[in-house]
Amino acid sequence: MQNYEKAIQSFCVIALYKKIILSLLVIFTSGYIQAQVQTKPLINATLSGKVVDAQTKEPLPGALVQLEGVTHNAQTDAAGRFNFVTGQKLPVTLIISYLGYQKLRIVATTTPITIELQEDRRQLSDVVVVGYATQNRKDLIGSVSKINPTDVKTIPEVSFDAQLQGKAAGVQISSNTGVPGSDIFIRVRGATSINASNDPLYVIDGVFVNNVSLQNISQDRGTSPLADLNPADIESIEILKDATATAIYGSRGANGVVIVTTKRGNYRQKPSISFNASEGLGWAPADRVWKTTTGEQHAILVNEYSRNSGLPEPFRPSNQIINNVPGRGLPQDQPTFDRMSFLNRTANLRNYDLSVNGGSEKTRYYLGAGFTDQESIWKPMGFDRASFKVNLDQKLNDKITIGTSNSLSKSYRDQARPANGGNGTLLQASLNIPTYLPIFAADGSPLRWVNFDNIAVLTNTVNLWSNSYHYVGNVYLDYDITPKIKFRSTFGADYNNYEENEYWDTRTILGASGGRGTQSITQSTTVINEQTLSYRNQLKEHSFGVLIGNTLQSAEIKNVSATGTNFPNNSYTQISSAAIQTASQFTTNSTLASFFSRADYNFKRKYFFEFTIRADGSSRFGENNRWGYFPSVGGAWRIHEENFLKDLSTLSNLKLRVSYGTTGNQGGINDFASNGLWTGGFGYADALGGAELPGTAPLQIANPNLKWETTSQFSTGLDIGLLNDRINIEFNYYNKYTRDALLLVATPATSGFSSYITNFGEIGNKGFELGINSTNVKIKNFTWKTDLNLAQNKNTIERIPADIPFAGRDLIRLQQGKELYSYWLYKQLYVDSNTGDAVFDDFNKDGRITADDRQILGSTWPKLFGGITNNFNYKTFDLGVFFTFSYGNNLWNHNRMLGETGGTLDANRILLASQLNRWTSPGQVTDVPKLTAANYARQENSRFFEDASFLRLRSLTLGYTLPKTLTARAKIDQLRFYVTGNNLLLFTKYTGADPESNLGTGNIQGYDYGTPPQPRTVQFGLNLTL
Repeated sequence: MQNYEKAIQSFCVIALYKKIILSLLVIFTSGYIQAQVQTKPLINATLSGKVVDAQTKEPLPGALVQLEGVTHNAQTDAAGRFNFVTGQKLPVTLIISYLGYQKLRIVATTTPITIELQEDRRQLSDVVVVGYATQNRKDLIGSVSKINPTDVKTIPEVSFDAQLQGKAAGVQISSNTGVPGSDIFIRVRGATSINASNDPLYVIDGVFVNNVSLQNISQDRGTSPLADLNPADIESIEILKDATATAIYGSRGANGVVIVTTKRGNYRQKPSISFNASEGLGWAPADRVWKTTTGEQHAILVNEYSRNSGLPEPFRPSNQIINNVPGRGLPQDQPTFDRMSFLNRTANLRNYDLSVNGGSEKTRYYLGAGFTDQESIWKPMGFDRASFKVNLDQKLNDKITIGTSNSLSKSYRDQARPANGGNGTLLQASLNIPTYLPIFAADGSPLRWVNFDNIAVLTNTVNLWSNSYHYVGNVYLDYDITPKIKFRSTFGADYNNYEENEYWDTRTILGASGGRGTQSITQSTTVINEQTLSYRNQLKEHSFGVLIGNTLQSAEIKNVSATGTNFPNNSYTQISSAAIQTASQFTTNSTLASFFSRADYNFKRKYFFEFTIRADGSSRFGENNRWGYFPSVGGAWRIHEENFLKDLSTLSNLKLRVSYGTTGNQGGINDFASNGLWTGGFGYADALGGAELPGTAPLQIANPNLKWETTSQFSTGLDIGLLNDRINIEFNYYNKYTRDALLLVATPATSGFSSYITNFGEIGNKGFELGINSTNVKIKNFTWKTDLNLAQNKNTIERIPADIPFAGRDLIRLQQGKELYSYWLYKQLYVDSNTGDAVFDDFNKDGRITADDRQILGSTWPKLFGGITNNFNYKTFDLGVFFTFSYGNNLWNHNRMLGETGGTLDANRILLASQLNRWTSPGQVTDVPKLTAANYARQENSRFFEDASFLRLRSLTLGYTLPKTLTARAKIDQLRFYVTGNNLLLFTKYTGADPESNLGTGNIQGYDYGTPPQPRTVQFGLNLTL
């Protein structure tokens, strides 16, 4: 019953937010309407004209034409034309501004007038959002990547962070799986921790947002709370990478910071309506589907193994009975059943977004609504999201502005257990069962084999599903105390109510005992209050500023769950109907108090210096180390402003940047990590056979000295602009070093505890980033632009107390001097061409192959990764071609390991088609050994640790925008049609389904655990602006 009360409370909170938003909207809108009532001016002149691009002569809709000295202005229409009356007489002075173009001041002596604006190649990316401020890009000291969401919005990823892959140098992103709404792998300049989190901090409109899955029902794939947010509402994304940029976030900046700014209206802007729609299909690429043996081929291989082992061939005439076991029939008589056809499907993809924005003199607004529905290419999984967005800003007077940002969404997921391991998993029920075994009995009833479920049952029934109700928002007050002193106060919240459900009916293994059902409701609430006070001044050639601020944050997670087993029949799915009912709950919370400051100075906008410091106090750490202090210092030199380079016309920018600082990490450890904890639920009886009484037991050993992980980082960079910034080059080198790593360390058994968390460990990351963007061709009617980024990160475990194994079979091993995510395997050297036996490296040279011969044979870190984009525009046609790539990374192909068992598992496991390449005769050269038990006894074989380098055509988009001469007649600002294909090409040596497949759990990375590959998709869409 508590579960339902929690859900009702959550709906009430959401309803309250809706009422607040609607009330604010009424107030703000009424102010806007009143502001539109203007008195009719005295008419002394009528001024009309057209604003166009100076080079292409294309009209510029939405340009602002302002009369100097007065508030009278007009905005150009879809054809670039403007027309207004004025009380002034000609000549008049006009100020024309348009995003992406240089502002122009011109004297109009006649009417009509044609005004040509010059493109400002630097303006669009000039303003960069950094911690608690914005900066001009050319004044930046820190390393910041800015991404325009419009460049990736057509990529069919429901989460905006997954769309960013290949768009920012030094930011390694992998979607992990083809399941929409799942978590992703993201690393900014490497990984700094072993047991704490390596994910970046996400800040959305000033709110620190949780990106950790709230799942509590057992699954092998985490969900992403960020998938609840609609990417269409995002205006810009900045990724802060070096210490100067991230130190202002102190204890949470070690893994980088992703700042998301959502869309807002503009003051003095007429209402603008945008509608975007797309429909498409996705499917599993035919060349990436696992190739299995047929029923006949499976039988041939099993017989061959039996012969090599001196055993009877099981696939023989049924009337041949050996050891009281009849034959199964000859190999050629075996049927082939295609279970993968029950799993794969052509998925439907659809997305609709509607927004309106605008503003008056004192009010601006943005309202957006969206709906996304994506099926997975594996049944029955899918994701749909409905979202609503309201951003409002109101100038109360010349000094005070208030505003609010609100994102509200509901996401529904049809879920499943896609990978191997555990009951109810899709791949075990499809790929892993030998193809000669039937799916249904003669009477049509579903069959189960090898203790695996029936694929038809799993794919025709939704066994797992969830609803996520998510609110992210804030309110703020800006007060310009003086033109130089500004105060800002914000109050924000990230609230997520995550409801999970599962029901396994009696046809499944998990529900075999009368069915099994669970409901779990998790409520995550983060509340944050911040104040900042800033001062900025300029004295002749000296410019300086100071920012001080504080943060108070509280985070709480609550969960209540109930499980029922043994239902009357499959028609009863409510837990109240179960014969056996159990329940559990937990609550965890933490608080953080912070103070921070930043001071910056520049001389002649040529020499720049910046100092930042933040102090964080966290409830998670021991009383002896509750506070951490994180400083940084940086400088930049705009060399091209020096006299000896000023006359070099080809050089438009040359800037050297250097920074050093310290950031921290507390993510990934529990809220009470430093405390000694006891737990209840340990009943006992006072007398033998007596009634069980309540009891407690020790849970966690205290560590009052537990403290922050600290990561120091040195970074230097060079920015180069050539040919009036037609070519821009950015090169960065960094060296990060983490000390006092938060680590689970084993304790003696006599202590009563298996481990405790402490500070022990050091990790290093060093690497480089290169970004190049260029305008290759810009002539009338045609432009061609290229963006390239590539990076390398070298990760090293510098110090740990002992080797630490991870994953089943201890495949992954953390070892001092090696990289995180390194694999510990037997090294297969070759297959003896005379005997067919696998030959392994005798690592310790003792003449035997034992576990002591296992060794680190590589990691999942690429030697080089990045992306390249080419954009072409011809008249009203546009073409975008986007490739991502990764070189030098390895991937553990777990499915190949399970599918190349040499026939040793007989009917208990599928044999992949690659098993047909086994050694059969002397002189044969292959890496697949002879079918014997000895050759397939070591599953931790380097043969399955494959090169996963790839080059992927991530996106190919062709668009056509109707000429403005046509759309203007219908009062349409813009109408564009497009078709986009994703994942159309993939070049890789990897033999699995996808070189980016990844289990992606903590330190278990680079582990292909049978998730669906990224789909190949085609979408058709339109963009309409009124």
